[in-house]
Amino acid sequence: MTRLMVLGILRMKAMSGYEIQQVLQISQTDAWAGVLPGSIYHALKKMEKEELVEIASLEQTGNRTKAIYKITDKGHNEFQSLLIESFATSSVILPTTLYTGLIFAESSASKQVIRAIDEQKELLTKQLSALREGEEHKEKAMGELSPITKATFESIYSQYELQLAFLDKIQNILQHDVEK
Repeated sequence: MTRLMVLGILRMKAMSGYEIQQVLQISQTDAWAGVLPGSIYHALKKMEKEELVEIASLEQTGNRTKAIYKITDKGHNEFQSLLIESFATSSVILPTTLYTGLIFAESSASKQVIRAIDEQKELLTKQLSALREGEEHKEKAMGELSPITKATFESIYSQYELQLAFLDKIQNILQHDVEK
């Protein structure tokens, strides 16, 4: 994902690693794409060796020199391949740890399990709130969001809301079992 993200950003304009990192932090890519802003420098160096990106210029700021990277023709081709691959790969990732625990939940329903579900719901609610704030920040920084970006945010929110509703249902079932 990091390669696709960096190449995609560099298709928009040449940037330094720091600027790419800022775009990723504003977009909160660590939350929805699994791309950590700190992984950018390593990815840029590796892609430079592979001739997917190159240094367009060096800028002096105080005592520091920063490299401005741009995507190469080979990088454009790699971007296209990664983009097509991203659409062909299954986009459904099941919460396997939760599902494994649910196999045994009814036979060992307890107040501790119910509290753990509460903790997960709190975490998901905080993450959902942070993502909504991120959308607002992105819109302020970039102006009107594209229809695809809006649809993406709506899909993310729907997945969180669906999981929260599922956890409520499971929690109610387990609560009933504990009270028996």
